[in-house]
This record gives sequence, structure tokens and C-alpha cells, in this order.
Amino acid sequence: MIWLLRHAHALRGAPDAERPLSDRGEADAAAAGRALAALGVSFDCCLTSPKVRALDTARLACAELGLEPEVERALADGDFDAAALAAGRGEQVLLVGHEPGMSRAIGDLTGARAEMAKGGVAAVEGRELKLLLRPAELRALARLR
Repeated sequence: MIWLLRHAHALRGAPDAERPLSDRGEADAAAAGRALAALGVSFDCCLTSPKVRALDTARLACAELGLEPEVERALADGDFDAAALAAGRGEQVLLVGHEPGMSRAIGDLTGARAEMAKGGVAAVEGRELKLLLRPAELRALARLR
């Protein structure tokens, strides 16, 4: 299954690649990891964009999952092949990146049209969108853990 996590809310003002997460973004990123753990998901790997806001989102979420994210430069663009990135990486792969790439990946994988919220999570298995959660839903699930 391919899991997609859009970076959480970030501050403005810094150059694009250097924008840090806001306090809300940090809380949402950690909640996403706790929510995935509460759902019993365990990942074989996490690939993340090198941009600060995505890398920090991945680190905070992965800290809750006992996983170390790996930088994948292709995720910095909005145009990447999620299936190719996940191929050979295991059964459960988490990709952390940006819009419009995350929503485009859902469309490429399933044919569905979806827009991911900042800090949102989606899961795709085969050609089926199995899960699409917003940060508020992830925070609610995180409280279960």
C-alpha cells in the first residue's frame, strides 16, 4: 500500500525550500504519526521531500512510528511517479511531499480526483483509494493512542 502525507502547515517568509513548520504544523505532523500508529499501520520505509517543511513533517510523524525517513529528491517536485518510488521498498511505503504532487499521485494511482489538506493522509492500494483523512480527523484518531 502506498501512503501519502502532505507536509503540515508551514510559516511563510523564508525561501521555499527552507520554510519551517508552524507550531500548528508541528502538532499536526506528530498527530499524523500517532494516528497511523493507532490504526496499527507499520511502514517498511518513509521517503520524504528534502524541503524543510516536508522533512520536518516526516521526522515528527516517523518519530511516532519508530521509523527514520529517507530523503527522496523527486518528492520536492509536483511531478513524481508514486508507484515507481514505492516499487521494491516493501508492502507499506509512506511518501511525504507537497501539493500538487500528492493529489496528482492519488489521481495517477486511482483515477480519483482528490485534494489533500496540509497535514492530510491518503492510502492507496492497487487502484483503490482506501483512506483520505484531514488533520482534524488525524488528531481525533491520535487521541485513541
